[in-house]
Amino acid sequence: MQYKKLGESDLKVSEICLGTMTFGHQNTIEEAHKQLDYAVAYGVNFIDTAEMYPVPPRAESYGTTEAYIGEWLKKQQRDQLIIATKIAGPGRAVKWVRDGAQEINRENVQRAVDNSLKRLQTDYIDLYQIHWPDRYVPLFGQTIFDPQQERDTVPIAEQLSVFADLIQAGKIRYLGLSNETPWGVSEFSRVAKQLGLPKVVSIQNAYSLINRTFDSALAEACYRENIGLLAYSPLAFGYLSGKYVNGKPENTRITLYQGFGQRYHKPNVNEAVAAYVEIAHKYNLSPAQLALAFVRSRWFVTSTIIGATTIEQLHENLSSLDVVLDKDILAEIDAINVKYPSPAP
Repeated sequence: MQYKKLGESDLKVSEICLGTMTFGHQNTIEEAHKQLDYAVAYGVNFIDTAEMYPVPPRAESYGTTEAYIGEWLKKQQRDQLIIATKIAGPGRAVKWVRDGAQEINRENVQRAVDNSLKRLQTDYIDLYQIHWPDRYVPLFGQTIFDPQQERDTVPIAEQLSVFADLIQAGKIRYLGLSNETPWGVSEFSRVAKQLGLPKVVSIQNAYSLINRTFDSALAEACYRENIGLLAYSPLAFGYLSGKYVNGKPENTRITLYQGFGQRYHKPNVNEAVAAYVEIAHKYNLSPAQLALAFVRSRWFVTSTIIGATTIEQLHENLSSLDVVLDKDILAEIDAINVKYPSPAP
């Protein structure tokens, strides 16, 4: 396991981060704690969650994932772990979160942070992320910006000033973005510099063999602002594990939750996945190992967020650390990307 500096912070995070959004739906608290123990024993020091988890979000399970982690975290050596969580923003169908009060303003942020601290049973959060922007942007598979969907939004300066006070109070250490755009990255950075407010150190966006939209404008913006990518969905909801190539097995997210993961129900997804699976088999790798090793190899990726529902899946995902893709494999991957460019953005 290697450890990388996250943006301009003093956090050194493991190159693999344990994602937890299945804790509470597909994983019991006992299974969650086994995963956490296994990952930490493997060298993972970075754990990512969110106030709205588990996913898919439901009123009755809101906050369960953080609570599961909190029961485990209170027994750990806290300063050896980096805990990241997120605040849900407006514009999504999660009206039970803070009774529908979701704008990223002072009252909501303070309430969200205090609630997460309580559920996580900790005094501070290492990385606090805006789960998706307060302003309107296309999200989760949407690709076209529609000005007609514009809504009132909390000014970025106001958002940053709230986080500055929470950092000063010791409740959070650093700020990150998630599901952001190049404009958002640049504007958050500009406002922070102009007003002397906390600079964003990370961005958590989807990135995988079949979603390489980060490669261009976002990569440039993050390079120029020294912001590290925390890549989520590197296995594309399990598609890149190859398990859907010959049908839809039972007890997976796609079969359990109808209508979930719409960004993967698009033309050329299955063809691209089959091509990547073929490359993996050619080089005696599992499809998951290939997919994760590819994401880890990108210069802009600070940590790759993996998620699993079984210890066996977790072991396979972590074993990708032993895989280094040579120029021949990378050339074959690039050829597939030219043929099927980012079919699941």
